[in-house]
Amino acid sequence: MSTPKPATILFVDDEPSILSALNRLFRPQGYRVLMAESGENGLALLQREQVDLVVSDMRMPGMDGAAFLAETRRRHPEIGRILLTGYADITATIAAINEGAIERYVAKPWNDAELSLAVRDAVERLTLKREHERLTALVRQQNVELEQRVAERTAELAQANTKLSENFQLSIQVFASLLELRNQGSAGHSRQAAELARRVAAALELEPSLQEEVHAAALLHEIGKIGLPDALLQKPESLMTPEELGRYRKYPMTGESALLPLTDLHNVAHLVRSHQERFDGRGFPDGLAGLQVPVAAQVVGIAVTYQNLLDGRASPRRHSPDDARGMLTGMAGARYAPAVVQALLKVLNTAPEPAAATDRELGLHELQAGMVLSRDLLSPHGMLLLAKGHVFSARVIEQLRDLAQRHDQKLRLHVELASIPVAEPA
Repeated sequence: MSTPKPATILFVDDEPSILSALNRLFRPQGYRVLMAESGENGLALLQREQVDLVVSDMRMPGMDGAAFLAETRRRHPEIGRILLTGYADITATIAAINEGAIERYVAKPWNDAELSLAVRDAVERLTLKREHERLTALVRQQNVELEQRVAERTAELAQANTKLSENFQLSIQVFASLLELRNQGSAGHSRQAAELARRVAAALELEPSLQEEVHAAALLHEIGKIGLPDALLQKPESLMTPEELGRYRKYPMTGESALLPLTDLHNVAHLVRSHQERFDGRGFPDGLAGLQVPVAAQVVGIAVTYQNLLDGRASPRRHSPDDARGMLTGMAGARYAPAVVQALLKVLNTAPEPAAATDRELGLHELQAGMVLSRDLLSPHGMLLLAKGHVFSARVIEQLRDLAQRHDQKLRLHVELASIPVAEPA
C-alpha cells in the first residue's frame, strides 16, 4: 500500500522572521512547506507548485492578504485559504472572508496549538472533499459504464427477441405449409387467407398486435384438421353427410387445444376456435352470436371463407373473385357483421399502390453467396423453402440447384437489389 503524499502549505508574509517561525512549527509535523514574502511572489509560486493550503498574513505592502487570497481563489479555487490577521484589522478581515471565501482566520500573535489545529482541520477538509469528488467521479463513470453495458445487453436481448420472434413466425408458416400438404390443390391457401385477413384487420384499424394474431390464426386455422381422414378433408362442406359434418365441425376446438400449450399463441388459439362462429348465432362450435363473436375471429373467418370459395373448398366448384365477393356481400348481417364485410370489400376493391422496385427476379444460375431473399421462396406445391430475409450461402445455393435438378423444377427467386453486386465496367 503506497504512503500518502504529505500536504503542501504555502506561507505568505513580508517578514522573514515570521516565515522562519512558521517553517519551524510545521515542517516537523510532516508538511511540505513553501514560503513567499509577497502576494505577487505567492501567485508566481502557485503557478509552479501543487499546493494544498495557503496561509497568508493580512498586512503586506503592495498586494495585501485579502487581495492575494481573493486572487488565489479566482485562479486556484481548489486550494484552501487561511488568513493571519491582527485584532485591529477586523473590518478588513471580514471583507477578506467575503471576497476570498476564506475558510478560517487566526489572530496574531498566534497560539502554536491553535494554528496547528486550524491547519490540520483545513487539510483534513480538503482531503475529504477531494476524496468525495474522486468517489463521485468514480461512481459517475461506473454509472456511465453500467448504462452502456445495460444498453448493449438490452440491444442484444432485443436482437435475440427479434430473431426468436422471426423464427417463431417462420415456424408457424412452415407448419401451415405442412398442413396444406394433406389437401391436394390447396397450395398457398392458408398463406393467402392470412395475408387477406391481415389487410382486413388493418382496414378495421385493429391494434397492430391483434393484426399479427389475426395473421397467425389464419395461417393455423386448419391445425385442428390434422386428425381428420384425407377423404373428409377433400370433400366440400356442402357434400358432407350429417355425421361427417358433425365430426368436421369439431376441428376448431381441436385446433385450440393443440395451440394452448404455446403461451405466445393463447389469443391465436381463441381466434382459431371462434373463426367459424356466425354473427346470427348459427356457427360452430359454440353457437356464439352478435358481439359475442370477436371481431378478429370474424376477420379470420371471412378471409378463410373467401379463399375457400376461390379454391373450391366450400362447394364442388371454384368461384371467381367477383362471384365470391357477391356471395360474401349477401352474408352481411347474417354470417358476418356488416362492418367486417365492408372492410373485406374495401380491401378487395383497392388495388395496391405500386411500390418502387427494391428487388429483382433471378434464376438459380444467377444466385451468389451474400444475396438476400426479398420474398418467401415456395415450392411448386406451396411449401415454404426459404423465408424472406434469408442470406444465401454457397452451400444453400448448391442445395437449391440440386433440388431443382432432382425434381425437374424451375425456381425463380426475388433478391434484394441492394444485395446484388454492381458489375464493374469493362
